[in-house]
Amino acid sequence: MKKVLSIAGSDCSGGAGIQADLKTFSAHGVFGMSVIVSVVAENTSRVIDIQDVSPDMIEKQIDAVFEDIDVDAVKVGMLSQPECMTSVAGRMEQYAPSNIVIDPVMYAKNGCPLMNPDAIDTLIKTVIPLADLVTPNIPEAEKITGIEINNIEDMKRSAKAIYKMGCKNVLVKGGHATGNALDILFDGDQYYSFDAQRINTKNTHGTGCTYSSAIASNLALGCDVQEAVHRAKEYITTAIQHSLSIGKGNGPTHHFYELYQSGLK
Repeated sequence: MKKVLSIAGSDCSGGAGIQADLKTFSAHGVFGMSVIVSVVAENTSRVIDIQDVSPDMIEKQIDAVFEDIDVDAVKVGMLSQPECMTSVAGRMEQYAPSNIVIDPVMYAKNGCPLMNPDAIDTLIKTVIPLADLVTPNIPEAEKITGIEINNIEDMKRSAKAIYKMGCKNVLVKGGHATGNALDILFDGDQYYSFDAQRINTKNTHGTGCTYSSAIASNLALGCDVQEAVHRAKEYITTAIQHSLSIGKGNGPTHHFYELYQSGLK
């Protein structure tokens, strides 16, 4: 069985963060592991508070996994402070795992900030260059690049700008745009489009976490980046289509819909 590690924050309401990642890993038939970098008191409506795990404890969690288990892919999500970014980046350089997917989580679905704005420079300098794939949504891509994104050409420009920061591939996600849910992948040479009909629902809590974890799972299973994104796009679209009206705000996606319908493929 392939093994995938998530390094991210914990969402006690279960729809995003580590909890969404582990559900997504299980839905793809890979063994999920976790390193918790922040404990987030949040629900579908708001973020109440964040308590960061110490850099030393983040490093020890990563050591505990890598000294014992072969890791086939790593998904890195919420990194709220420069210190935790530096700790994660140092350990990724030390262990040099394959298939590192960086989801630069900056905001919760309700708009609450999850990353210290002062940490963006550290993200750019120490974390992004480690990535086999970076998966920002439009607001995150705008923050990272300073490019205002209003159309597909802007998405392409921002993807190219992020690629020049040292990563191998960039996927700019169009979930915050209008029209179809169009994502743009740039591999340094070509642009690839991944299109899906936009689903009219407010229940999209944890979509970015889920999407990036699905990509990491497919990379671990042996897919190349294009195929991993293609499969993950189909998975997240189904999860949103059958999302769950849980809570009073933005409910979660249905991580196991296809599994419940037809079993593990």
